[in-house]
Amino acid sequence: MQTRPFLTLLTAAMLLLLPQISHAGNIVFNIKSNYQYKVQVEFYSQRYNRAWPGSGKAYNINDWDTHSYSLNCESGEQICYGAWATGNSNIYWGVGMNDSHNCSNCCAICDGGSVPTITLSN
Repeated sequence: MQTRPFLTLLTAAMLLLLPQISHAGNIVFNIKSNYQYKVQVEFYSQRYNRAWPGSGKAYNINDWDTHSYSLNCESGEQICYGAWATGNSNIYWGVGMNDSHNCSNCCAICDGGSVPTITLSN
């Protein structure tokens, strides 16, 4: 009976069709605000439709300290920050609120590292 070679071939074909397993990673963004008013910040994947903290929420920065945000992401994924003055998304840094603007130098690759401190200024 020839079922064993057929099953082996079928199993191999099924394994090839399975989605590739993504490799878990993380990245740390360090953000300091020198802006005179409160600021909100969110991080956006450029590969997937997801954000940190997500669900319509944002991190609040209410002081002049440096804040570290450790994000769980897929290794190799590009993450951009968006920040804006609380209550006024027309004043923004990076990609702004809801990833709605272009930016230069506001994205990093998820590789287990830490991004140098980003300072938000007037």
